[in-house]
Amino acid sequence: MALRHFGAAAAFALTVGMTASPALALTEIQWWHAMTGANNDVIVKLASDFNASQTDYKVVPTYKGNYPDTMNAGIAAFRAGNAPHIMQVFEVGTATMMAATGAVKPVYKLMADAGEKFDPKNYLSAITGYYSTSKGEMLSFPFNSSSTVMWVNLDELKKANVEIPKTWPEVFDAAKKLHDNGHATCGFSNSWVTWVNLEQLSAWHNVPLSTKANGLDGFDTVLAFNGPLQVKHLEKLVELQKDKTYDYAGRTNTGEGRFTSGECPLYLTSSAFFGNVKAQAKFNFTAVPMPYYPDVKGAPQNSIIGGASLWVMGGKSADEYKGVAKFLSFLSDTDRQVYIHKASGYLPITKAAYAKAKAEGFYKDQPYLETPLLELTNKEPTENSRGLRLGNMVQLRDVWSEEIEQALAGKKTAKQALDAAVERGNTMLRQFEKTAVK
Repeated sequence: MALRHFGAAAAFALTVGMTASPALALTEIQWWHAMTGANNDVIVKLASDFNASQTDYKVVPTYKGNYPDTMNAGIAAFRAGNAPHIMQVFEVGTATMMAATGAVKPVYKLMADAGEKFDPKNYLSAITGYYSTSKGEMLSFPFNSSSTVMWVNLDELKKANVEIPKTWPEVFDAAKKLHDNGHATCGFSNSWVTWVNLEQLSAWHNVPLSTKANGLDGFDTVLAFNGPLQVKHLEKLVELQKDKTYDYAGRTNTGEGRFTSGECPLYLTSSAFFGNVKAQAKFNFTAVPMPYYPDVKGAPQNSIIGGASLWVMGGKSADEYKGVAKFLSFLSDTDRQVYIHKASGYLPITKAAYAKAKAEGFYKDQPYLETPLLELTNKEPTENSRGLRLGNMVQLRDVWSEEIEQALAGKKTAKQALDAAVERGNTMLRQFEKTAVK
């Protein structure tokens, strides 16, 4: 005991004598994320600014690969007993995270336990609803939210004497003119084929993707995206693919360079594409709302979000959770949200940040950055447009994409492809339901 007391006293004296050293070690907060390029720079700055704002905690951001890779790495790390404190998970991983019993600490509980001021009503409901229980309890913290928009090469439309299209029939006509005026390989295209042409298409037209409010009201949801609207849309894409008036650009966002290079003058993808467009496009551009079919009653409805949220992992100490809670409060700051919005193109998640950006006249010069916000808030969400929460979503999207590709290649009709996508997907959902429901 005497030696132990001596050692403690000596350590204390040494600490006091070395004024350049901190009196206590900082508690590290590990943050695993999936951001690259300019958005990685934003992540690093946020962590650095938080670390400089206080002396108790140090947030350490680490890139862990793309969204699926990051989520899989985090779940594996939890099972091994060394999960990060914070993990960025894309929106379609929500059901999987909810089903990971004991692996997460719900944000609403985290903030209450840590004594941090936290009111979900301060956040945009179109965003928070996706990550909350039916009682409005926030499970994860919205971080980088986006929605689908249509990016437009204004210079190429002007050359072809084409107006910016608002409806899908107008898009098809515009794409044909562009195809015949120098864009033989691509009149229009899109990234994230299932997000754009099934998930958002359904919400934007207020038709179900699946039952039980697209899974938000229960894991026993049944897929329903093989209806008349979705079949008609895929039939048109198949028809236009034949001469490349429409040209498929892949399952993820790897084809986005086809827009910034000038090859595809009309391109549907995430609003978060803004940073790359701004940096790489050598032409005048804008982003406008997704097209809609005018013969569908009530269309357009409202869009659903993309992007990701921050999940707090289970099994950490009270002090570590206090640091995490302080960091989430730091991120919620109005000025900080405005910075994230302006720097990345992702949406502000609080009502105050959106109001401030608007009051500052931010959207007057860059109206396309308000486009996804206007889409999300276009109408009060319905059971078909609140979002979606389906288990094994990464695998589901691969199956759906595979069937769409069969149709585009002429190996199946649009109806056959979507029927197969629904049937195969329902089998996967029932498997997930067995593991998720205790």
